[in-house]
Amino acid sequence: MVEIVGLAPHHLDGVLRLCAEEGWPSFPADPARALRALTAPGVTSVVAIREDEVVGFAQVLSDGEIQSYLALLSVDRRFRRQGIAQALLREAAARAGGVRIDLLSEETAAGFYERLPHRRKPGYRIFPPFSVERGDD
Repeated sequence: MVEIVGLAPHHLDGVLRLCAEEGWPSFPADPARALRALTAPGVTSVVAIREDEVVGFAQVLSDGEIQSYLALLSVDRRFRRQGIAQALLREAAARAGGVRIDLLSEETAAGFYERLPHRRKPGYRIFPPFSVERGDD
């Protein structure tokens, strides 16, 4: 049985393991920074625990009223297709507040999100510093 709980500092190693397995280097590169990001104001982070092991996690950024953004969602490959991702998403959304969740997805995960009620919209990931050249204003 899997339990969904709020992230606590002792869950961090499990979250970092999942990030490394997904090929997401930012959090494992600096665990202290990762913990700050996962527990920052306006951030809701939940973990899925099975027999004292972190088998999934979600991070949602939210204004608590309208907007929320799913920043990260991962489930250990051994435990996929068991409803854990949906449970994480449901709990994180309930704790974060808001009326909708925006997200970016890898193509390989698109099928999961397409099964949920949604509207497809284009998205971008922009990296500062910004340097946009414009021909005319």
